[in-house]
Parts: sequence; structure tokens; C-alpha cells
Amino acid sequence: MEDELQPISDSDMDSMFILPLSIIPLETPALQSAKLIKNVRLKSVIEIFSDMQTGSGQVEVEDLPKMFGWPPDILHPDLGVLRRLALLPSYDVYSLRISLREHGITVNDFASLKLSPEKAKDLTKYMLMFTRPLVRLIYADEQVSVDSYDDLLKLFRDPDVRKARQRLEQMANSLGIEIHEVPRFLEDYGDTFLALSYFRHCLDRLEPYFTACVDALDPIRKHFQLKQNVNLMKTCDFIEEVINSISASITGRLEVFEKRTRDMWNNISQEEFRTVKGMIERYHVTIGGALCGLTVKMNSFARTFPRPNVGGPIKRADFMMAEMLQGIELIRDSEKKFAP
Repeated sequence: MEDELQPISDSDMDSMFILPLSIIPLETPALQSAKLIKNVRLKSVIEIFSDMQTGSGQVEVEDLPKMFGWPPDILHPDLGVLRRLALLPSYDVYSLRISLREHGITVNDFASLKLSPEKAKDLTKYMLMFTRPLVRLIYADEQVSVDSYDDLLKLFRDPDVRKARQRLEQMANSLGIEIHEVPRFLEDYGDTFLALSYFRHCLDRLEPYFTACVDALDPIRKHFQLKQNVNLMKTCDFIEEVINSISASITGRLEVFEKRTRDMWNNISQEEFRTVKGMIERYHVTIGGALCGLTVKMNSFARTFPRPNVGGPIKRADFMMAEMLQGIELIRDSEKKFAP
């Protein structure tokens, strides 16, 4: 049996393309239970309800005054906020932290802009990739068990190996802090590692979707009638080029971050930590926007064609022209921002 593509389903706060409006201080009570989502054309719309039976009830932001009876000649405060939110390229928590500040949009509780404990646990294997060099630096050949970032912090809160304590003191001296401040210092930077882990996780899980979508273009190109359609052939080439080039750009940027993070442990200082942290944060919105767009597009593809034998070349061609192509230039344009 062919592997079936399942649409990616994260909790609201773990999602790339869902913003629960409950975290935004809006005046209209009915909007508190709604969500701002990116639709398949990568346009932000208000989702009033969603379930398996009735589907998704979506409203354009500009249609809200009519829906709620807001005066047409006065800008309702909620409309002003939602217009700005609709322009954000991604709703992942790391992009939101930066974008909301830049746009002067308040939240009910800024501490709510974090991944769920379940998602953070799922990212452990990625987090350990960034922190393993630190464990080797302090504990050398000692046998220590680190299965989570919390485990790592515990090692530095209570180092029970004398040599490890000596190395930890050297590290603290390099950072210009007291030894008891090291765990808190690492905790402050842990969120940066978690952000890298989150973006790498989101990219890795898209790989089978990229492969299935690109493979779906081949029957279209070979179809005796469809291959005569020059515009369709150009569209297929464009879609494949965007998927390949953007995923390669994200991969390349993440690899730069990962290498710089590994090198950081060999030249430990507060200045180096701040430099790496700042470098990573500068790309949060760019990477988030690209991954958001790709996730929405791949989700739509998975819902329509969960298996290779679902839908023939003509149905797939219609999908590429009507769904995949619309808004994809927003993903393509994000590539310009990946340059150093």
C-alpha cells in the first residue's frame, strides 16, 4: 500500500499558518474565539469555525465591518489591528515575537508566544544536536545521560564530577559570569536553539511532500494533450523551481546557523553568544514566511492527492493552475531575503 500523505496538523501555537485571536486584545467578543489563518492562496482570512462536518467558515478581513455592523465611515480599532496582522508572512511564534513588536501590536500575554510543551519535547533530538558539543566540552569522556534540554541544564546546576566542575569554572570565566549563573545564561539562549530546532523540524517533515508534489508534475508533462499547453508547462516548471530553490535556500541558511553554533562552543564568550543569537533572529521572519507558505501549499496538495493514484493528470493540472500557482510568488520572493 502506498504511503498516504497526511495534512500537517499542529496545535494553534505550534502552527506556521494559524494565529488564535484569543491572544490579541480585540474589542469584538465574537473574534476572541476566531483564528486568523493563511488560506491556500496565502491570503490571511478570519476562520470563524472549523470542523469535519461543516468545514471551515472563512471571512475576508475587509468583510468584517459588514458582518459586525461597524460604521463604514469610521475605522474600527479591531479592523486596523487585523489589517496589520493579515500582512504578516507567518504566524509561527518566533516570527510573531518580532513582527508584533515591529508593527506595534500588543498581545494579552507575551509569554503565551511559545511552543507547546509537547512540541518542545518533539524537538529534543534537534536541540541535542546544538548542545552536544557543550556537553563534550564540559564532561569530555565522562558518561552522562542527556535526553532533553532540561537534562542539560541539570548537569550544569549540579556538576558532580570534579573535572567537569573545573571546566565549568573555566567556561564561566570566559563568559565573565559566576559559575552558578551558567545554567541561567544557557537557559536564556536555549530559546534560540529551540527556534533553530523548530525551523529544521518544519523543513524536514516537508521533504516527502516536496517529493510527492514534484513527482505529480511528471504525468502532467507526459500527457499527450496537456503537454501541448505551453502556459501549463511553464507553470509546472515554475512550481518545481520554487519548491527546489526555496527549500535549498532554507537548508543552506540553517546549515550556516548550525555550523556557527558548533563553532561558538570553541570560542565561548558573551559577545559571541550575542552575535550568534542576533544573526539567527534576523532571519526568523524570512525563514518563517517561506516555511509557512510551503506548509500551506503542501497541506493543500496532501488533502487533494493523499496518494499517487488519486486524481489523474488533468485533475492535477487543474490543481496546479488554480491552487498551487496562486500566491506562490510570495514564497519565491522570500528567497531574495536569504542573502547574507
